[in-house]
Amino acid sequence: MSQINNDSEFKQVLAGLDYAEQRTIAAVFVEHVLDLSNDERLARAIKVAADQPVSADELSAALKSAKSAALDSHTRCGSEGNWSEQAGYFVARAAIAALTPQTQCKAGGPAWQAAMSCRMAKTSTLIDDESNELSSHDESEWQRQTLADHLNA
Repeated sequence: MSQINNDSEFKQVLAGLDYAEQRTIAAVFVEHVLDLSNDERLARAIKVAADQPVSADELSAALKSAKSAALDSHTRCGSEGNWSEQAGYFVARAAIAALTPQTQCKAGGPAWQAAMSCRMAKTSTLIDDESNELSSHDESEWQRQTLADHLNA
């Protein structure tokens, strides 16, 4: 696989990965946006997601921690829509996707779900960004290139 040109190809390639590979690449996606959250639980959880091999108990504990972080960040968003906290919430959702057991994964699998949540995290930061330096397409392009690089390695 030399290049992934669009989200359809991206999703198809992700679907062809086994669960451990999906978890590993999902962790890479989340690490890329981890600075949008100030919750250390997520950094620890993603470290577990990236580890190979990892026990089911370690994954379960990390998932529980990520879910707790998501709940806390969602609560801080408030009704006024604090976009910085909203970005942190989506980072937590991405971590949850990366750690969710294969039997409980949503459509597209853990890597696809993590990728979409990472994109939402980046989009949340765009709402308050007046510099227009960021693009919502930058994250999806980075993800496609990262996946292609991972497969070509």
